[in-house]
Amino acid sequence: MASFNPSGYEKYSGSAAEATKFGQDAATTGIPVSSSNAYYSDTSQTTNTRPQTKTRVPWSSGLCGCFSDWRNCCITCWCPCVTFGQIAEIVDKGSSSCGVNGALYTLIACVTGCACCYSCFYRAKMRQQYMLKKHPCGDCLVHCFCEYCALCQEYRELKSRGYDLSIGNLF
Repeated sequence: MASFNPSGYEKYSGSAAEATKFGQDAATTGIPVSSSNAYYSDTSQTTNTRPQTKTRVPWSSGLCGCFSDWRNCCITCWCPCVTFGQIAEIVDKGSSSCGVNGALYTLIACVTGCACCYSCFYRAKMRQQYMLKKHPCGDCLVHCFCEYCALCQEYRELKSRGYDLSIGNLF
């Protein structure tokens, strides 16, 4: 008597029940668990739908609203590395520390005199995470011409979203 030994194609083209019969689970075969027939068709691929784009929301405060938070305005004016480090820690979701980012910001500022080249990337990353509008112009331009105002705006945005930037967590 000959034993039934399925070929590779037959093993993966059957239903989920057949797949488990041959020692394969649905995850390794790629066949949906809810599929009961051998030929699975996804009808959503046949319809002509456009991918939905998420609408961008405005910033919670304006670029020149620095004086609404005097404490942060003063800290950013005299020591922008502190504000940048706090922002970067939140934007990186805790994978980098405030101190390391602040030190790197200071090093770049001392060596090149242009720390905005580093901080503009965090503004772009923050805008992507929170679906914020690019306003009033591109991220690098905002940081090149209004570095301190941009840092204050990013700080206020994170604060309005419930973050305690002094500890890097939500309130």
